[in-house]
Amino acid sequence: MQSPQATKRKLKVYNQPIPIRSNDKKETERAALVTRYAPLVKTIAGRLALRLPQHISQDDLTSAGLMGLLDAIDKFDVEKGVEFKSYAEFRIKGAMIDELRSMDWVPRSVRKNSKMLAEAYSRVENRAMRPAHDEEVAKELGVDLNAFYKLLDDSRGISIFNEYDMKIQSGNGDGESAEEDTFELGFDQSPLQTLKKAELVKVIAGAIDRLPKNEKTAVSLYYYEELTMKEIGEVMGYTESRVSQLHTKAVIRLKNSLKNYFDK
Repeated sequence: MQSPQATKRKLKVYNQPIPIRSNDKKETERAALVTRYAPLVKTIAGRLALRLPQHISQDDLTSAGLMGLLDAIDKFDVEKGVEFKSYAEFRIKGAMIDELRSMDWVPRSVRKNSKMLAEAYSRVENRAMRPAHDEEVAKELGVDLNAFYKLLDDSRGISIFNEYDMKIQSGNGDGESAEEDTFELGFDQSPLQTLKKAELVKVIAGAIDRLPKNEKTAVSLYYYEELTMKEIGEVMGYTESRVSQLHTKAVIRLKNSLKNYFDK
């Protein structure tokens, strides 16, 4: 039988806090970040799912987004001076977009029609030197307005890829990851790179400013106020379908503006 003194010595040892090894500490911090930002993943997946066909599972988007969050945690560099939430949002959405691309759920005919729609907008606006009206684009395509709006509705999912591609195009073209480059604005860049970024920001701002008023309002409410299409419809007095069409047209115009800039 142990003496009372020996028992006390053992209890003293057992009650000491167990030192956390560096790897254990890193994993603990990682788990805490996952727990904290998991709701953000669900929010992004939900907003994306609202613009996709019903057969696309929101759970699949969420799973892909969680992988994007883990990737953001592993690759985040605090020295860049960028907020983690902003970096994580881009990685999360990027992972979801990659998942959608891998599904290849958009029919070839829809891709073809979406490209045709964008080219029609570009031709009309280059001739008129102003934003094209629906009737003008429909005429350019040789279809009536109902068929034109059907094309817009069918292109709704494609516009998601277009938004992401617009961000990717902001890469500096020197072989670095465009995703990482997006979050290096103003940090550790040469004067030439900083100038190019400033010029690109002016191009995008100018393209948004040239959007028709209702499209500009829809874009502002969706991206800055983070309202859903349904909520925007309630604010603007439009149906959800109409708001979705406004958003698709805005994305087409913005991508054409960026394409013209990069093709110079």
